Amino acid sequence: MNLFRTKKVEEFLQDLEHGPQLKRVLGPMALISLGLGAIIGAGIFVITGHAAASYAGPAVAISFIISGIACALAGLAYAEFAAMVPVAGSAYTYSYATLGEFWAWFIAWNLVLEYLMAGATVAVGWSGYVVDLLKQFNIHIPPIFSSAPLDVLTSEEKKKLVESGKELSFIEKYLGLHFTGSYVNLPAVIIILIVGIILFLGISESALVNNVIVILKTSVLLLFVIIGFGKIDLANWNPFIPPPGDEFGEYGWTGILRAAGVVFFAYIGFDAVSTAAQEAKNPQRDIPIGILGSLFISTLLYISVALVLTGVVHYSQLHVPAPIAVAVNAMGPNFAWLMLVVKIGAIAGLTSVILMTLLAQTRIFFAMSRDGLLPELFSRVHTKFKTPYISTIVVVSIAAFIAAIFPIGVLGELVSIGTLLAFSIVCIAVVVLRIKRPDLNRPFKMPLVYILAPLGAIACILQMVFLPLDTWYRLGIWTGIGLLVYFLYGYHNSKLSRSE
Repeated sequence: MNLFRTKKVEEFLQDLEHGPQLKRVLGPMALISLGLGAIIGAGIFVITGHAAASYAGPAVAISFIISGIACALAGLAYAEFAAMVPVAGSAYTYSYATLGEFWAWFIAWNLVLEYLMAGATVAVGWSGYVVDLLKQFNIHIPPIFSSAPLDVLTSEEKKKLVESGKELSFIEKYLGLHFTGSYVNLPAVIIILIVGIILFLGISESALVNNVIVILKTSVLLLFVIIGFGKIDLANWNPFIPPPGDEFGEYGWTGILRAAGVVFFAYIGFDAVSTAAQEAKNPQRDIPIGILGSLFISTLLYISVALVLTGVVHYSQLHVPAPIAVAVNAMGPNFAWLMLVVKIGAIAGLTSVILMTLLAQTRIFFAMSRDGLLPELFSRVHTKFKTPYISTIVVVSIAAFIAAIFPIGVLGELVSIGTLLAFSIVCIAVVVLRIKRPDLNRPFKMPLVYILAPLGAIACILQMVFLPLDTWYRLGIWTGIGLLVYFLYGYHNSKLSRSE
């Protein structure tokens, strides 16, 4: 059994020339915009408040810096690979060329967590903001149709159940979840279906919608930072790093590191640029610009927003679905107009993240199908729209189902751990390929690769270690399902297997 057979870079480039063709329409600015579209969303509009209130306090700004550095190191590795192998597939493709088929499948399965689950996660956040906005116009959607049927079971709630003598069910004991009594998160399902239609119509249409939304949401965040800067109460930053709590990862430096693992979700998306390599006009030059440019801009914006958010409102009040809205409320009645602007900006921002993450997931399935690891129908391209339409239908359907029943906390942490694992493998893979194939043409080279790439892998793994234990259980179950699919289908049907 040859689990580590590799597909040569030359074979990927040959597939690029002779395989199914996607439309090349994206330039450097469109790719930066695509990156910002995928990055700026639920992380800053939703997750930041949760991370500050539960783990780091005002020092969540330090958590963003730590996560940003880890992402920058991974981003350099991605940029080298994307310029060298400019095909759809992102980290999956890079692993196939370096570490072998098994690791390629493993990383692809984790990319499903990153992109498909992220799309569902952000849709849940989108639902929260839309429900809140509609209340301002006296339109009320009942909780049974606007919240998740499942929610996180806190350690305190679990403790009470055990003390009461109740035997915990499987999902309560191992997944840390419980039923809420709600039926479905209907707004989350609706936005995913709308995004699915846009993706079906084509990459040009998707990019245009994304560009408009990126300008809108970036302007809203800049407006919040500029106005909020004058409303900062320094008492809210005292202490800047809250003293450690009773539990590991609760404030102090362990809390900052745990929050870094949680807010890492806010950076997820820069690698979505690499999945569009097959639709870039000049991928060798423009993909690195798109990855590093979008990462740099979003990091500066995130640190600024985090400082203003925790400066205007005490961090203990930020464990809410819409933390920026809470901060705007605290600015006083003169800024009531800003509340509406922020909510519209948040809704628009979350929409573009759903659009970009689901677009990236369809391209991952397209690449896996091209290599035989998934059925051929996933790489079918629509004759008129030039999009992988079967892949789009499947991805949108699964994302809608997940968004309908799961809460944002569970999905966000699951997405973070899957992505961190993918990023750490890419950092390792770039070193492996430098050693195995020094002869390959590299239009962009990661500087100090033998130092920075291992540091990137270590930074990602450390953030994984500090994530809650329940998240690791969920990752284990997800990995088990993935291995089953690979050994029952992928291993025997891959093109490499058939050629052997």
